[in-house]
Amino acid sequence: MTEIVRLDSVESSLTAGIPARGGVVTIGNFDGVHRGHAALLGEVRAIARERLVPSAAIVLDPHPASLLRPDCAPTRLTTIPQRAERMDRLGIDVMVVCRTTHALLQMTAREFFQALVIDQINAVAMVEGPNFFFGRDRGGDVNVLRELCQKNRIDLHIVDPTTKDGGMISSTRVRSLVQAGDVQQAARLLGTPHQIIGRVGSGSRRGREIGFPTANLVDIEVVIPAPGVYGGQVQLGDQVHIAAIHIGPNPTFERDGEVKVEIHLLDFDGDLYEKTLTVDVLTRVRDIARFDSVERLIAQLETDIATIRSRLARRC
Repeated sequence: MTEIVRLDSVESSLTAGIPARGGVVTIGNFDGVHRGHAALLGEVRAIARERLVPSAAIVLDPHPASLLRPDCAPTRLTTIPQRAERMDRLGIDVMVVCRTTHALLQMTAREFFQALVIDQINAVAMVEGPNFFFGRDRGGDVNVLRELCQKNRIDLHIVDPTTKDGGMISSTRVRSLVQAGDVQQAARLLGTPHQIIGRVGSGSRRGREIGFPTANLVDIEVVIPAPGVYGGQVQLGDQVHIAAIHIGPNPTFERDGEVKVEIHLLDFDGDLYEKTLTVDVLTRVRDIARFDSVERLIAQLETDIATIRSRLARRC
């Protein structure tokens, strides 16, 4: 498993304790660890293996916009453990989580490079994309990075962006697709389904009363797809359960209800309260709707479940 090392301050004296020292490194946010990230991280892994040194990704967390522009900071696609899990599949040895602080964001590009790349990591090589910026006010670009790497005898490799369907794959693009409810296209760019992780909290129990018990997910830290009904799957122990997912208010019962994420596990009978569920959101079925009666709602739910079973059976 990719080791997670947390660095609270680049000025700290943790240098001897970072297993990535003397390795090949890349720096970014890596939210989603999408196909574009995978190409870049694959280059990190290949160079590190050739040199017999550690491969490392430095993740700035939280996103710098959370401090600089908190009102418009993006909601994350993935948690730190999710990113580490996906990096592990790509063969990355260490993920250094560098806590983003105002002090860090005030460093010039050269100060940032010296403190993180030289003092903390002592990198032998770096891999970045052509749109990499670093330092205060994004003052450092790949040209500045190339100059600093040459001065410190660090090999620099620039990886071209990965494109699909006429556009560059980016976390922003994936996030927009998820927020629009296009989870299938988002998955094509991610290379894996978008996942929602949450704790099962208490709900209204209306689903149980009409024969469709749901787990009400709370404490969700990642982007939630647009309101609608979706099909997905949840792993519980060594079993994978197909799930019907309702995101949004429930207009049949509430006029101005809050947005909820409710999961109905098919072919499951058990207590999920307070459990943490990881839900793969695989396909969008329909928009949410208000029904004139509970009977019509039940009929629609039965249709939804049949649709979800059919789609996910074809997917398997």
